Amino acid sequence: MSDDFLLHERLAADSAFVCKLGLCQLRLQNVRAVPWLILVPRRAEVSEIHQLGAADRGALMDEIVLASRVLDVLFKPDKINVGALGNIVPQLHIHVIARFKSDPAWPAPVWGRVDPTPYAAEELAALAARVKEATSKI
Repeated sequence: MSDDFLLHERLAADSAFVCKLGLCQLRLQNVRAVPWLILVPRRAEVSEIHQLGAADRGALMDEIVLASRVLDVLFKPDKINVGALGNIVPQLHIHVIARFKSDPAWPAPVWGRVDPTPYAAEELAALAARVKEATSKI
């Protein structure tokens, strides 16, 4: 499997880099409605989890757990949603979303139901730094 990783332009436009993990690039979705992380395995031309080798699948699960714990520690959500849809962006990426009974989409999925207003630039940078710091401590 090739490691010639190139981030899909839609993911680059809609999220901010947080840090590089063992397998994935950890990113923060630029939507202020709910805390929302994205894990993007740094593997070229992979669109489905089953296309990853066994070691990468294990690493992906570990990184999903890490991202979930980060959201739990920072935000104390009522629920954490994890999903790999890829209907619009074919590059494999995993959404890890902190959900609250008080959020505007609860209990439905967030797609198409939350206000897409982005963070102010300084808010996005500050939150990405908090997520990075929490990631290093878990």
